[in-house]
Amino acid sequence: MRLCRLRPRPGAPRLSSPGGRCQSAGRGNREERRSRAGAGMEDWIYCLFLFCAVFSARVLGFPHGKISPACDSMLPSHGNSVSQTTSAPYRISISSTSFDPGNKITVTLQAIDNSNFKGFLLQARAVRGDGIVGTFQIIDPNTQGILCNQIQNSAMSHTNRNSKQNVTAIWVAPPGTGNVQFRATVVQNLSVFWADVRSQTLVSSSSPIDSTSGRKGCGTQKFCFSSPTGCSLDDPNCYFMSSESLGGDAFKFEMSGFSDGYIAIGFSDDTQMGNDDIYICGKNAIGQIEVQRAFSTGRTIPNILSLGDVQSIMTSFNNGIINCSFITRNPILTQSKAASNLCFIFLAQGPSSAGQIQKHLRTPFITPQKVNISSYEAVGGTSSTPSIIKAHGALMLIAWMTTGSIGMIFARYLKNAIRKSLLGKDIWFQIHLSLMVITIAETITAFILAFVAAMGWASDAEAHAVIGCIVMILSFFQPVIAFFRPSPQSKRRFIFNWFHALNAFIIKVLAVAVIFLGLQMLDPSPSRWMVKTMGGFVGWEALVYIMLDANAWLKKKAKYEDPHRKIKNEMVLFLIYTCGNLAFLIALLVGIGKS
Repeated sequence: MRLCRLRPRPGAPRLSSPGGRCQSAGRGNREERRSRAGAGMEDWIYCLFLFCAVFSARVLGFPHGKISPACDSMLPSHGNSVSQTTSAPYRISISSTSFDPGNKITVTLQAIDNSNFKGFLLQARAVRGDGIVGTFQIIDPNTQGILCNQIQNSAMSHTNRNSKQNVTAIWVAPPGTGNVQFRATVVQNLSVFWADVRSQTLVSSSSPIDSTSGRKGCGTQKFCFSSPTGCSLDDPNCYFMSSESLGGDAFKFEMSGFSDGYIAIGFSDDTQMGNDDIYICGKNAIGQIEVQRAFSTGRTIPNILSLGDVQSIMTSFNNGIINCSFITRNPILTQSKAASNLCFIFLAQGPSSAGQIQKHLRTPFITPQKVNISSYEAVGGTSSTPSIIKAHGALMLIAWMTTGSIGMIFARYLKNAIRKSLLGKDIWFQIHLSLMVITIAETITAFILAFVAAMGWASDAEAHAVIGCIVMILSFFQPVIAFFRPSPQSKRRFIFNWFHALNAFIIKVLAVAVIFLGLQMLDPSPSRWMVKTMGGFVGWEALVYIMLDANAWLKKKAKYEDPHRKIKNEMVLFLIYTCGNLAFLIALLVGIGKS
């Protein structure tokens, strides 16, 4: 190799003193001196060229993507620039969440939030062992395969420094490979790049996710919280989280659970939602699993925060089970956590829409007491509905399945079945009045309990709350209007009769709708048996109403009449209806008690 240093040649001038005076080592003619001067100039030009080449390779990196030297580190040679620590404005999406040997998986690196990039390096690496696996088929003119580990196309990079918003390739799965994760380094410009951008885990059919690995060390090396206690992570009914202190402010968190939208862990000062630090593991807008950080203020959808200092993110979605693990150095933003290092932990799951999480359909699992996430213990939790909400639900069931329904039946079908009076009024009227007053009292009490439990009116109140308020208002005005009803002989009496009956029908329909919505929130079972039981009750009640209407129509047409019969047909149907009504009611009350 030619050295970038000028060496004196035989017969050339030499430096004989520190002062730099030149003395001739011999005599030569003018042509020789010119020749030596030309040779010296060539050496200087070569040194300048070599310096520029080294400098451009070091500072400008690899504008044409020939970056095989960076296969192991996946870091560009951009002088003293370092990887950004903020959340990367890029993501890697994959066309499948699992693979068999030989499968072809579409892999897309894309910018988000109107960002772009000029260069990148993309590889598939084994989750265990960290080796580069598989090969890429190049389908994008802005990309090229490169040689890593002596295998051509085992990594992919750019072909030019033009701005890009996405690039796509086909990854071919090799045999004998376990679970895989795609990793990328993305260069935005000469001094700004992000390293370790990761996809969710691609699960190998020959090496599925170990359902016991997350539980290893629970109680001896890390803190674990699960429901049911000690459940297996491949059980769709198992919800799990763990925290492991890595020294300083660093924690490794893992969460797992069955969901088609998201699972989340929250850190709270109390057992009520609001002012909680949250990490969410869920589907984004394109259906890939990603980790988000959020903070909740009251009973509203949490505010998404910058991911902050979160690293080593691993995600997967297999057979409906979402799994995420990551390392974070972000402080937990609860008030008491900073002072006592203790907090309640919430473990929730729910649906998502276009990457936005929706309200969870069931009460989150909550630790029985405040816990230290740095400790070595394993605790279990249940998703128990607060007693005040159980009381609210029970009162609404009793009001509109039993007392209200029976009161309406007496007014509509049993006027002529009982021809006796009590305190100057017909017995049917006294029973109807008493039952409806009890129903309204139950409704008002249930409304107050729900309002107290929610600590006011939520800005994002769902249909259950809105329709419940309508039921409450109409129920309150029903007896008020009845109190000012005209006399039976009034010409305007029919207006009251129609209005009173129509309002009662609307209340009944809305109350049943509210009960259905409430049972959906209270019923945690996959079969949703409580909702189905309520559906059975509605069918049962409709059948009895049809039979009572048919009986009234036949009597009106004088098709049959037995004046000597002591028990009327409508009373028989009423007794049958009441027995069925109580059976449905008791079943649902038991379900609410166990929710």
